[in-house]
Amino acid sequence: MFKKMVMSAVFLCLSMWGLSPVPAQAVELSGAGATFPYPLYSKMFYEYHKQTGDKVNYQSIGSGGGIRQLMARTVDFGASDAFMSDEELSKAPAPIVHIPMALGAVVVTYNIPDNPTLKLTSDIVADIYLGKITKWDDQRIKNVNPGVDIPHLNITVVHRSDGSGTTFIFSNYLAKISRDWKAEVGQGKALDWPVGIGGKGNEGVAGYVKQIPGAIGYVELIYTLQNNMPAALVQNKSGNFINPSLESVSLAANIDLPDDTRIAITDTDAAQGYPISGFTWLLLYQEQSYGGRNAQQADESAKLAWWMCHQGQSYNEALHYAPIPKAAVAKAERILKSVTYQGKPILR
Repeated sequence: MFKKMVMSAVFLCLSMWGLSPVPAQAVELSGAGATFPYPLYSKMFYEYHKQTGDKVNYQSIGSGGGIRQLMARTVDFGASDAFMSDEELSKAPAPIVHIPMALGAVVVTYNIPDNPTLKLTSDIVADIYLGKITKWDDQRIKNVNPGVDIPHLNITVVHRSDGSGTTFIFSNYLAKISRDWKAEVGQGKALDWPVGIGGKGNEGVAGYVKQIPGAIGYVELIYTLQNNMPAALVQNKSGNFINPSLESVSLAANIDLPDDTRIAITDTDAAQGYPISGFTWLLLYQEQSYGGRNAQQADESAKLAWWMCHQGQSYNEALHYAPIPKAAVAKAERILKSVTYQGKPILR
């Protein structure tokens, strides 16, 4: 009798605090999208599993694929380096929110003998990808790299073959700095490329560049570090040639953010900011009661996103991603507190 009274008291106390006396069963969450943050997300999801027991299966298929799977409601969350446009959001079956998770640099990498560190102006980068500069020893490249031994070698342009947020960031930058690029190609996750060969994912582009003498490509910073590849110093709006780094990416993001966090930070006004920088986002349905999802699935999806933009940020710098600024964390918190299940907020 006494034992039953004690147990009843324990259950009552736990209930008063909103806690379950029995540990919640671990769930398995699924996500798909950007390859840009894949090394970071792999680490985050591994650590989250150790801490909570929840398993997260993430498909690194590109931002376009992640958005398509989220729109089809076949995953718990999408991931994209390109924020969804108003038109895309209007076609979604329900409101979708953007949670910023990291800042990264899209770097211009190349493969020439000895791989010296090169300086590239914005117009040189644009004209290489427009097919107007075809040789590495083009006089314009030599002019900004005095004293550097640059070979007479054909340039092989490498770009993404899949829909990608990395492409969105890169093309958004080129459209801002080149009238010809804006008029002839434009910006987006997938493009009609004037020249070059396509590689799938950041991994595919990095692989082609490393294999092909004379190749040039754009990838996320960590892929150049992992493959011991060079990264060009790119001239920014202030005229400075900037090395892609955590510091220069963070400086690029030192701007006012809209409440929904959907913003491109390319061609930054920051004097020491790296000009091809961008956020990467987790995408969730604001109302989590859909497609037969139960309350626990919804609850754990929101908790995962909260953990990633708080405790998970401790893994960013070691993997060469800049943590999101405090202002972005505050915006993310407000957005996540708006996520509901059957109309009731999940996080309080």
